[in-house]
Amino acid sequence: MIKQNIGIIYGGKSAEHSVSLLTAKSIINAINKEKYNVFPIFISLNGEWARGEKITSEIKDHKELIFSNFDNDISGLLFEDNHKFDIVFPVLHGPNGEDGTIQGLLEIMDIAYVGNNVLSSAAGMDKVIMKQLFAAYDLPQLPYTHFIEYNWKKNKNKIIKEINDNLKYPVFVKPANLGSSVGISRCNDEKQLIKGIEEALKFDKKIVVEQGAVGAKEIEVAVLGYNEVRTTDPGEIVNISTTEFYDYETKYTDGQSRMDIPAPIDTALYSEFREMAETAFRAISGSGLVRADFFYTKEGKIFINEVNTMPGFTPFSMFPSLWANMNVTYPEIIEELFDLALERYEDRKNLLTEE
Repeated sequence: MIKQNIGIIYGGKSAEHSVSLLTAKSIINAINKEKYNVFPIFISLNGEWARGEKITSEIKDHKELIFSNFDNDISGLLFEDNHKFDIVFPVLHGPNGEDGTIQGLLEIMDIAYVGNNVLSSAAGMDKVIMKQLFAAYDLPQLPYTHFIEYNWKKNKNKIIKEINDNLKYPVFVKPANLGSSVGISRCNDEKQLIKGIEEALKFDKKIVVEQGAVGAKEIEVAVLGYNEVRTTDPGEIVNISTTEFYDYETKYTDGQSRMDIPAPIDTALYSEFREMAETAFRAISGSGLVRADFFYTKEGKIFINEVNTMPGFTPFSMFPSLWANMNVTYPEIIEELFDLALERYEDRKNLLTEE
């Protein structure tokens, strides 16, 4: 049997650089080496690329995946024996990873890749575009507003008044194009609002201000698919820290949160969450994988919060854990993602490029 060559791209210029390394280690160790040749491709925090040798044994420490033999010929790193990789798995989070940029590179290189395409990645990263697509599909959302830095500097008082008139405190201020809860503030009054906006503007020029869902449960559903879509039963993220919301430190510090899978809610609601997750996946033209995040309020209302187009992917992350609850193993998820990548690639290959 001829083995397919797989490239795993990880690291990157992101706040989640170290998380990406841990994820890459888990994925590489789970891939069937009898079926695939696996090549690690490291991106430094400075954006430099380096490739390691084919991996044939278990990676025991993620530091084994950090290389310094940087190469300016990025496209050359995606070849082996003068042939392009069969599949690339970009295990990258945040800007330059799940925002459509690296997906665009792989499209130009004509290489099959795991996960969402250029459009769905970009739409999933930009919270404003995402919300507008959700609205087009009639998915219920909490009230929000958005603006750019230029308008904030010119019409600060007008924007503050609009927020005060249309949203109820607490509100959450978020950079529109950043993941991992970085730059997000919970604001209980106007003074905190202004401070939160100034903080968010350090990370992005476009800002989203959302009405909070006080006391709501945070419910998540995992999605796999392309033409056909599968979803999991929902799980709940429970913040057991002393912070007011599920911020970056809570998300990535052991013991600060827990996952309840399946979610301890009325099981009659499971199908509604799953249907909404599939709709959200379709709304962004998703392919490969998505984690859909919801708020479930004390009044029994469900609101879509966002989708994550490259969710946490260690064996203990929410996405694989939700599938484990559906009796789908970690290696099986990876194998299915490879199949979905090739399915989409073949679909695109069959399209006419000229009359």
